[in-house]
Amino acid sequence: MLRSSISDNALVNKHIYIYSPSGAVRDKAAFKRGIQRLEKMGCTVEIDQDALTRHQRFAGDDATRLAAIHRAAASGADVAMITRGGYGITRILNHIRYKTVAKAIDAGMQFVGISDFTAFQLALLAKTGAVSWAGPALCEGFGGGISGAEPDDIMQDCFADLLLEQGEGSGWRQTKTLTGSVLPQNNLHVKKGTLWGGNLSLVCALLGTPYFPKVKGGILFLEDVAEHPYRIERMLIQLLQSGVLQRQKAIILGQFTDYKLTSHDKGFKLQSVVNWLSAQVDVPILTNLPFGHVPTKVLLPVGAPVELAVEGRDVLMVWGQ
Repeated sequence: MLRSSISDNALVNKHIYIYSPSGAVRDKAAFKRGIQRLEKMGCTVEIDQDALTRHQRFAGDDATRLAAIHRAAASGADVAMITRGGYGITRILNHIRYKTVAKAIDAGMQFVGISDFTAFQLALLAKTGAVSWAGPALCEGFGGGISGAEPDDIMQDCFADLLLEQGEGSGWRQTKTLTGSVLPQNNLHVKKGTLWGGNLSLVCALLGTPYFPKVKGGILFLEDVAEHPYRIERMLIQLLQSGVLQRQKAIILGQFTDYKLTSHDKGFKLQSVVNWLSAQVDVPILTNLPFGHVPTKVLLPVGAPVELAVEGRDVLMVWGQ
């Protein structure tokens, strides 16, 4: 993986705006740890007035969470980071002022998040073409969740690279036990296209709506959490039968975690899904992207042009060239 060594002093005066557009913050300790760790990196952290608000399972009612997104866009911060995912953004997609968000991005702000945030990212891409970043949320990424673990070094370095505007790409190795690439293994292959995707459940939830990007010849990356392989396959079938998968230059599978196989599966597992999908499309399927609901994750520019180089099990993805 591409990494860098960043001193805390380099991040002094970098402004992080923390807001809650989705689920309510349940772990206040992780929230506080996340703030403290960002400040320890040298960042100035601004907390939205409703970051800890709760209404039912949400971080405030729809109007409250919508206002938080627009306050983030108006904050002038270097990065706007969500507190957590959960559920809620799809409820307010039709009210977000996308041109306002895109204008903030043009001025240098970066919007970062994961999971439910996929809905915001894909809607923003569909409506304006603006680039946002798939990356950590405050509580799980910097707060360490329930365990309170220290932020992963790779994730933290990638985030620092974003703040310093020097991230250029990521490299990784596909696993031997989870393979799906249709590319010959011993040659160098290069694919170019728009990087897009995110949480598989949210990608499927936007199909048929005005918020689903019409990306052809793209690089589609996918991840999910707590979804059994048969449900993952069912969602991939939805994308396949909608014609989405066939239009891509490559499909990249990230981390699919926190599910439990049962005796009823009789050998059906995630590799079974990859094998089946590989037989359905004449598109390279790459695996083991270090992104998902896991501590070690890179940051990915959703909507940016990227170049994907594959040689055997080794993959290098670069952007900003």
